[in-house]
Amino acid sequence: MTQDNSEIRYLTPMRVEVKKKKYCRFLKNQIKYVDYKDPVFLKKFLNEQGKILPRRITGTSLKYQRKVATAVKRSRHLALLPYVTDLMK
Repeated sequence: MTQDNSEIRYLTPMRVEVKKKKYCRFLKNQIKYVDYKDPVFLKKFLNEQGKILPRRITGTSLKYQRKVATAVKRSRHLALLPYVTDLMK
């Protein structure tokens, strides 16, 4: 009747959060040009207030993050995207 109590058993297995690896969608899909006239695509890189999301959140490479920032700024200048908003999405 010797039981080894060093092993802990749970009724449900503990959740282990697996972090998804970030990737640059431009390199993966071989997109060469970021079109500033496509506000639907550019909204993916903006938060609800209209701010440009950083690289560490989107996973975009440095080269394409610069192109996205330039495209968003051009699109804002042409009034295709708003500068500031309450709820965008």
